[in-house]
Amino acid sequence: MTKEIFKGSVVLNPVPAVVITSKNKDGKENAFTVAWTGTICTNPPMLSISIRPERLSYEYIKETMEFTVNLPSTFQVRETDYCGVISGRDVDKLKHLGLTAKPGHHISSPYIEEFPINIECKVKQIIPLGTHDLFLAEVVGSHINKKIIDEKGKIHFEWANLINYCHGEYFPMAKKPIGQFGFSVAKNPILIQKYEHIKSHLEYTHENNNKKTKAKVKTKSKSKKKK
Repeated sequence: MTKEIFKGSVVLNPVPAVVITSKNKDGKENAFTVAWTGTICTNPPMLSISIRPERLSYEYIKETMEFTVNLPSTFQVRETDYCGVISGRDVDKLKHLGLTAKPGHHISSPYIEEFPINIECKVKQIIPLGTHDLFLAEVVGSHINKKIIDEKGKIHFEWANLINYCHGEYFPMAKKPIGQFGFSVAKNPILIQKYEHIKSHLEYTHENNNKKTKAKVKTKSKSKKKK
């Protein structure tokens, strides 16, 4: 494998594309798109988002120390992109897009009714980094579309048609898993059988080398016959 060296830059892709909603103390609401977000703690449940200080939502969130993470589906990719390129200083984005801003259950920040998953957060700390400030927030509650919850109470995120963001483009989340946590060392026969078709890197490498060897032998054989 040949690799090219790049200078220091964040090439961590793909990442989730989410729309952040917030409300200032005067009751004005805004929505903007974020790709730099992630889970940072289990107990207490926490996540983070990175925001440029010049953003209107930065002002709103810093004022109230609350925000909501809204996970869009592929059917809302246009709305997601729009919220990331148009400023809330110029347009009431939620109204323009015809999206429903519902009052939060645990916080004053609204959530987008049409999006399948909404995560309500309270900011615990803001860390200046450079171009962006990192907002560390505790998750105080979530709204989950009942259609993606099975009879056992499991949330099937793959049913929600979520969006991934990768180097400036949006991609749909895959529907079928290629493994699950712990499957590589599983002892459960059902789990072993479910993923027995998934090969390791060494197995793939060995298989490819065998194919190349057979192809070379076949080529040599044909060459000898022609002579």
